[in-house]
Amino acid sequence: MGSATTQALAASIETLAAAKGVTLDTARELFAAGRAVSESSQLSGALADPSAPADARQNVVTAIFGGFSADAQSVLKTVVAERWSNASELVDGIEELAIRAAAIAEPGADLEAEIFGFSRVIAANAELELALGSRLGGEEAKGALVERLLADGGYSAPATLIVSSLVRQPRERRVRQLLNRATRIVSSQHGRVVATVHTASELNDAQRTRLSDALSQRYDGKVTLNVVIDPAVLGGLRVQIADDVIDGSISARLADLRQKLAG
Repeated sequence: MGSATTQALAASIETLAAAKGVTLDTARELFAAGRAVSESSQLSGALADPSAPADARQNVVTAIFGGFSADAQSVLKTVVAERWSNASELVDGIEELAIRAAAIAEPGADLEAEIFGFSRVIAANAELELALGSRLGGEEAKGALVERLLADGGYSAPATLIVSSLVRQPRERRVRQLLNRATRIVSSQHGRVVATVHTASELNDAQRTRLSDALSQRYDGKVTLNVVIDPAVLGGLRVQIADDVIDGSISARLADLRQKLAG
């Protein structure tokens, strides 16, 4: 992410945070806007063109998205008034704002757990992952399939909106990559950090609390845990937070021992 994009995204997030009437419809409109901009090189070029006056770019928003809610239009006008590193990062920014809007709309929903849970469903079902990632079949059909699966699983409305919208607009990204990014964005919106914990066996409540507390102290903020049962770790834990990996698993120790013996 370029420095221009970092500043533009921060300003856009502030505008979203200041909005008083954010609903799931706001999030739905932002997802729709992101998809429209992504699918039109002419539109994305016009909105991301730094040489065009900001008010001209905002007039394009009014012309194209004038039927959207006032909050959605306000956010989009802030987005296009800012300077983005490139058109692709502008689309990424709109997508992030849509995810954040869904989290704002229903703050009581445990979106991190729901999105992570569905990513594990996909990881455990190679046929489903292949179907969603295939270039064959329309993105609309894939989105409808995901909506049915989530409805059957009792997922919340914001989780369903986020996941199905991302599947409809993959932009050459793998499904699990999309869901991992969405989980991080939701956690950021809620002021939390997510740790993915690989363990050979389920952690009890006391173990979860101790680990969460220890990580929260280390990372100076509330850390929530997404636990993956992974027999390959043999014992111990492998914890990943963003790009940081804390590998205390037996499998890692054995690999290190094998390397030392071979070296």
